[in-house]
Amino acid sequence: GAEEPGMEAEELPLGCGGEGGSPAAGGSPEGEGRPDPPQESVSNGGDAAGGKEQVELKVIWNKNKFDVRCCLDSTGAELKQKIHSLTGLPPAMQKVMFKGLLPEEKTLREIKVTNGAKIMVVGSTINDVLAVNTPKEAAQQEVKAEENKKEPLCRQKQHRKVLDKGKPDDVMPSVKGVQERLPTVPLSGMYNKSGGKVRLTFKLEQDQLWIGTKERTEKLPMGSIKNVVSEPIEGHEDYHMMAFQLGPTEASYYWVYWVPTQYVDAIKDTVLGKWQYF
Repeated sequence: GAEEPGMEAEELPLGCGGEGGSPAAGGSPEGEGRPDPPQESVSNGGDAAGGKEQVELKVIWNKNKFDVRCCLDSTGAELKQKIHSLTGLPPAMQKVMFKGLLPEEKTLREIKVTNGAKIMVVGSTINDVLAVNTPKEAAQQEVKAEENKKEPLCRQKQHRKVLDKGKPDDVMPSVKGVQERLPTVPLSGMYNKSGGKVRLTFKLEQDQLWIGTKERTEKLPMGSIKNVVSEPIEGHEDYHMMAFQLGPTEASYYWVYWVPTQYVDAIKDTVLGKWQYF
């Protein structure tokens, strides 16, 4: 069949008995451009292989295809070495599959590899692994630097239209620099993203968070809340804006504004399952 677009094909022989197979035909018609004797160059020949039976395999790795000719009496370990020379993928990092995981100690003949068989290879080169596994400290610094580039949430337009209303007159007082347990009464006097008043009631005995507005009260199981994020409000750092993630993406955030700072950690720990505030 024709090669798939973007696929890179190579054909290299894996020798038998210490001798290399004949060069690949590269897809030429039978007998065209092949060394003598032309009839012996594919699979059952005794040409350069000293009478050893050969097969041609299609090795597929990382969207690349390689045509490999090798001796049926070659072992899986020897095939891995050939794959290493083609791909740069060390044998220890290869997962080679032909009707299951290829055994290294058995020959291709024993596992019934046939001419034209497809051999799938999975694995990453050492350079790929090193590129992914950067030191933890460096990765954390990169994340922090990226966060510093972002515009503070309280300056974003969607939040600005709520915050510009100013601090609610009936919001609960804040205590900066102190962490307190959740109060026994609902947290009230805050705004939601539409600028309406909202209150938070933590029903610990029912493992629920109740989000109440003038129109309705949503009773949410704590376990259904995926995450809780917060950020101090610029110019009013003793209050936070906070979001409860109710679905799989940030689009499901339920925003609450003017949360007293002393309760922020207690809210996060309670909702996300650290029950020291019970």
